This record gives sequence, C-alpha cells and structure tokens, in this order.
Amino acid sequence: MTFVNYSASIAQSKGRAPIRAEDTAALRGLRLFDGIAEATFADLIAAGYLQFFPPGVTLIRERDPADFLHVVIEGTVELYAGSGGRETTMEFIRPVGAFILAAVLSDQIYLQSARTLTRARILMIPAERVRHWMAQDAGFMRMIVAELARGYRQAIKALKNQKLRTGAERLANWLITQSALQGTPGYVDLDIEKRVLAARLGMTPENLSRALASLAIHGVHSRGALIEIKDPAALAGFAKPDPLVDAPE
Repeated sequence: MTFVNYSASIAQSKGRAPIRAEDTAALRGLRLFDGIAEATFADLIAAGYLQFFPPGVTLIRERDPADFLHVVIEGTVELYAGSGGRETTMEFIRPVGAFILAAVLSDQIYLQSARTLTRARILMIPAERVRHWMAQDAGFMRMIVAELARGYRQAIKALKNQKLRTGAERLANWLITQSALQGTPGYVDLDIEKRVLAARLGMTPENLSRALASLAIHGVHSRGALIEIKDPAALAGFAKPDPLVDAPE
C-alpha cells in the first residue's frame, strides 16, 4: 500500500459529511460517551467533523500537537511509531473506537502516528471541546478515567503478550481472538496486509511466515487473505489463551 501524507487540517476542508442518525447512535454507545449528559454529547458531536478517507492517509503524526480526538466509525486505522529509521505497528483501531485520548486530555504531543488501512469514516472532535466538557460534566470525567484505565490495562496485556510468548504463540492467540471477533470459528479473513500484522505482533514478515507455517501441525493453513483454522481445539491447546493477557478490556 502506498501511504499519502495528508494532514488532518487539510482533510478538514474535504469530504465533510453530515452525521447520520445511525452514526450518532453508534457513538452514543461508545464507552467514552456512556452516561454523559445529553447536552455534553450533543455539543461534542455538533463540534465534530465527520470525514471520509481513502486507504493510506496519514491522519496524525507523532510529535504533532493533539488537536482532535479521532473516533473510527467505519474502516480500520493503524497506530504506528518510528525511531532511528525503524517503524512498528502499535495497534489497530476499528469501529467504534477512539484514539488518542491521553494526548488530547493532557494537551500534549502525539506519541504515535495514525493512518487508514482501509476506506474509513472518522469523526474528529476538537480537543478543546473534549477538555472543556471533561471539566464541566462529572459523568464525562468518570468515563474518561475509565477509558484511560482500560487503555492502561490493555497496554499491560500487550506487553505481557510480547514478553511471555514466542512469535508462533502470539500469532496463534491473535488468530483465536480474531476468529471470535469475526464470528468465524473455522477461519480468519485478513483485512490487513501480512507485513502490517507482523509488525503488530512484533515480528518481521519472514518470521510471521515461519510462525504461520509452524502452526500447520495445529490445523492452521493460509490461503492468501484467508487463514483456515481446521482444528480450533488443537490450536487452542498450543496457544493456551490466558484471560489475563487475551481478554478484551
């Protein structure tokens, strides 16, 4: 995929669309907005920009000031970071998910960059409105604290996954989790490139290929973007899923 370097400020002037009723309902169900006052929610949504982005658009860059809270309504967004000429994938954000809350709340620079992996619709809420209502709405404050706590726990789980498992074990557990999320117990349909998945799992593409090949004895076979899981029990027996690592927060 060829990535295009668009800034969020440029994107604001293009592709803005009204927020549909179903989108509003989906946003209202986001944990961050659960239990907050209707006036708070209405103001945040009214201040926001709903943008359409093609694949490969850079939404934010690390070291830039956090000017918007981004909420993914449709599509997949990759959070990534770089240093010393190297780059790695940190996380995938799918609907309905928000990023990067900590930088927005503290009025700090982004520690990660973000780009679209697929066609996406993103709601961009000005950071100052988020901080304003955090100070005014106690319910919103509680939800923000809960969301930050969830993010911290998820980061600890990701660190444990990285340090306590081999590459093949990380891949096996990712397949089990993704299969459950997709509702497809016999396979996983990849909506991302394998090199991006490799970076997310802390591997090189070559190591991912070797890990995938090693899972064949546990009933896993790759057919392009489709990864078949012919023996879920055997795969689970190898992966040994652990709720203290794998259960979503």
